[in-house]
Amino acid sequence: MSTPISANEYEMERDHRKLAIWVFLASESIFFAAFITTFVIYRGRSVSGPGPREVLTLFVPLVMTIVLLISSVTMVQALQAIKEGSRTRMWQFLLATAFLGLAFLGLKGNEYAHLIQEGVTPSSNIFGSVYFTVTGLHALHVIVGIVWILAVVAKAWRGAFSATNYLPVELAGLYWHFVDLVWVLIFMVVYLTEQLRFM
Repeated sequence: MSTPISANEYEMERDHRKLAIWVFLASESIFFAAFITTFVIYRGRSVSGPGPREVLTLFVPLVMTIVLLISSVTMVQALQAIKEGSRTRMWQFLLATAFLGLAFLGLKGNEYAHLIQEGVTPSSNIFGSVYFTVTGLHALHVIVGIVWILAVVAKAWRGAFSATNYLPVELAGLYWHFVDLVWVLIFMVVYLTEQLRFM
């Protein structure tokens, strides 16, 4: 028969898990910084085929940015709901967050289809290779975030969380906010600066 852990032991476990996720996110930040820097260095060195000036637009990426920013708000609301003891509102906001993540992926898929139609592929030129690597890795992180959120929702339906036990929701939220912030950086560097450079 297992003995219940004390409040101090619970807080220590909570602190250790939060530290672990922060270390993980820091390493991922370095990872993305390297790829975004590579994009900045090589974006204008396309030997053949269309470059960012010809194919990138602002409208769809701006909509994607808005979608992810709204999803950050719903994630905050989910955490606030469980802190207030409302399991129902928590999983409703979590599902809304996951839905917005799926909407983002749908828009990203549409953008990929447009770029491929314009002749930009991972093998078309340096721009295509770096662009699809940077945005594809981010899309993969979005997929991981959606799966994580849905796993938390599944636990929430079983009554796993309460106003004093919500760490998995908080950790999923930290990861999701990281994914959103990375996209904002990608939007500014990959899309916005490209448009401003050629205005």
